[in-house]
Amino acid sequence: MTLRDATAADLPWLRGLVAGDAAAPFLSTDAAADLEALPGGDRERLLVIEDDGAPAGAVRVVVVNRRSRIADIRTLVLDPAARGRGLAVATLRALADRYLRDEGLHRLEAEVYGFNQPALRAFTAAGFTREGVRRRAYDRHGAWQDGVRFGLLADDPPVSAGAP
Repeated sequence: MTLRDATAADLPWLRGLVAGDAAAPFLSTDAAADLEALPGGDRERLLVIEDDGAPAGAVRVVVVNRRSRIADIRTLVLDPAARGRGLAVATLRALADRYLRDEGLHRLEAEVYGFNQPALRAFTAAGFTREGVRRRAYDRHGAWQDGVRFGLLADDPPVSAGAP
């Protein structure tokens, strides 16, 4: 698994991925709109997840507080054909290495819908701490959905690559 910056050539594939029936129900309602322009600068990155040299998904990371060195992981999505192989966990661990260890950020955080069991498992397996639940925070699929908050600090012990 590798991460690389998305290019304009990736956008049609990424738009199709986030709009597809297998991914869209698990993503924020603005995930597709967030792909309309490639991020610029060092505040926001759109990264393509590659597996064996082929695109397998994407993740968007936004630095939300420079002074406190906090970044938010957004729009983590995998192609349905790439699921079940540990790519989400590997991606989260790679992001932790890049942002917390290499780039000197203090904290990575994320929020996922409470019904998104694969994402809840992936963040936990990657060493993130479940920090709380925003009860009935989102009107999604005709009902109120919880938002589950996760965080990972630079000084949290790393999770071994062989751990689930």
